[in-house]
Amino acid sequence: MPVSSLSVAPRRGRPRKFMAPSRAVTLTLPENTIAALEAIDHDLSRAVVRVVQPEVGKRPHPAAELAAFGRRAIIVVNPTRMLEQRTGITLVPLGDGRALIAFDDPMSAARLELSIQDELENHDLSAEDTRVFEHVRDLLRDARRSSTVTLRQQHIIVLEHAGRTGGRKGSAARKRKETE
Repeated sequence: MPVSSLSVAPRRGRPRKFMAPSRAVTLTLPENTIAALEAIDHDLSRAVVRVVQPEVGKRPHPAAELAAFGRRAIIVVNPTRMLEQRTGITLVPLGDGRALIAFDDPMSAARLELSIQDELENHDLSAEDTRVFEHVRDLLRDARRSSTVTLRQQHIIVLEHAGRTGGRKGSAARKRKETE
């Protein structure tokens, strides 16, 4: 979705349930299937999406695109180590195989755009990495130049597993054992 087509006008009616375009459908399902879906999520449409998500992830996606939700949108990318390594961003995995771009406070959208442009000028990226870098650069540039879109940085919460099994409880148990 080009940045210029991102609608910033408030929508009327119910808020969107999903980030992707959606439509209502009517299904007839066996009771045991309904029970199985309700065990996944009490909202049947969300349960169906969660079950189907791995298959959706197998379909090709653009290298980078906007995922809109109401008046806001985020950039989602096909994950590439080079994007993380060469720009200092963090890619947060999404259920469909793509990733959300996150970065620490010292990084800004303008600095990320410049860093991506510098890496593209090096001409040493693979074809797929080049595609991702170009798409992200274009989305950032279009947002920066748009008269109808405001590019804002906001924080997200990222939970990172420390790599130990047992977490806090395990470490507390180890400390008790060491003092005994």
